[in-house]
Amino acid sequence: MTYPALAASPRTITIQHRTPRSRISSIFFYGIFGLLLFGPLAFGEAAPWGIFILEVGAGLLFVVWVFQQTSSGTLEIYSNPIFLPMLAFAGLILFQLASGFTSYRYATFSQALLYGSYGLLCFLVVQNLRHTWQIQTMTWGFSVYGSLLAIFALLQSITSPQKIYWLWNSHLGSRPYGPYVNSNHYAGLMEMLFPIPLIFSLTRYASGKSRASAVFAAAIMATSIFLSGSRGGMLAVIGQLVFFAIILAKRKKKTRVALTIGAFAIIVLGLLFWLGGAELTERMASLHSEAGIDLSGATRLNIDRDAFRMFLHKPVLGFGLGTFSDVFPQFRSFYTDLIVDQAHNDYLQLLVETGILGFVAMLWFLITVCRRAFINLSNWAEDKNGAVALAAFLGITGILVHSCVDFNLHIPANAALFFVLCTIATMEPRFGLARRRLNNQI
Repeated sequence: MTYPALAASPRTITIQHRTPRSRISSIFFYGIFGLLLFGPLAFGEAAPWGIFILEVGAGLLFVVWVFQQTSSGTLEIYSNPIFLPMLAFAGLILFQLASGFTSYRYATFSQALLYGSYGLLCFLVVQNLRHTWQIQTMTWGFSVYGSLLAIFALLQSITSPQKIYWLWNSHLGSRPYGPYVNSNHYAGLMEMLFPIPLIFSLTRYASGKSRASAVFAAAIMATSIFLSGSRGGMLAVIGQLVFFAIILAKRKKKTRVALTIGAFAIIVLGLLFWLGGAELTERMASLHSEAGIDLSGATRLNIDRDAFRMFLHKPVLGFGLGTFSDVFPQFRSFYTDLIVDQAHNDYLQLLVETGILGFVAMLWFLITVCRRAFINLSNWAEDKNGAVALAAFLGITGILVHSCVDFNLHIPANAALFFVLCTIATMEPRFGLARRRLNNQI
């Protein structure tokens, strides 16, 4: 058996003609896409059975990929710059497990399996997301899925705000919204989804009804973030729009863009005044006074302070991935009748669990994502690759802002989508290139 086609750098790939939609490529694409869509519907995959489906699904897809590669007689591996920091982080976790530098080995092993499934999804995306039809399907799929999910969440919040799917009560002391037990995590999902139709509506590929539909889909998703009552989600959306405004300021042709953004803003504001009203204003003003079913701002600050003391206790390697909830009671300095199983700050929790070494690997990962995404999103309004990179990066930006005050990256459905978007934002240009080359040859 020979392996002549190991691709060390994706920039060396050349596309000479349009590749047909083979059955195996469809299996990979719809398998990955299906896992990403299933996760939010399964309560964010926060339950053990949801995590099991994600891990087994990613593992089976990888096994199929290995079988397909070995049976074809050639090994084609496409690289991505984020793979190096991901491998460095994986090496750190393996060292924690092998050396015993973890406060609870089972928790670290369990989280290692979950992160491994994220890594497999990212790897498979790079290997199999190559065709323009795939990215077009994802664009429309995520747009329709997100808007329908937002409408469902709005209807559920009006008719049965304390139940999920109108059937199950939340017994975890949180505010449910849509299919999520916690409204903050619903907001995290929508932060990643609403930029997809919004960016599409501003490209040359949208016109007439498709542009109007995309604008409405983006608006209903963004509106539901505010109506969910998630203050971290509101802050994230504002950050995303400010960042997008900076990008738009560099464009020369602004008339169509201004009209589209204006329509988006009008729809969002109209829906907020119609459906939100005084309740939304009260929620935004409750940062320091809120008590009961959600953590107050003061409690979050206490958690952050105690978590930082945890970090100082083991600053290099941390207490072990996934061990925060087991170790935190030893450092807690305040009383609460709520279960504190996460730090409500993804960056601080990573620092506690993996120490400075894990935090450096995370910074390496994020810097690589930002650097490559900025390279890819040039000429985004005219080029599919740039539009894809911008939509993915805007979604990433929302989660990165929200992670300062919450733990969306510890919700498997949201984390899986986040890492896949990071992968897509950093991939080499590959969509629409075949047609362009053919046109140049005529």
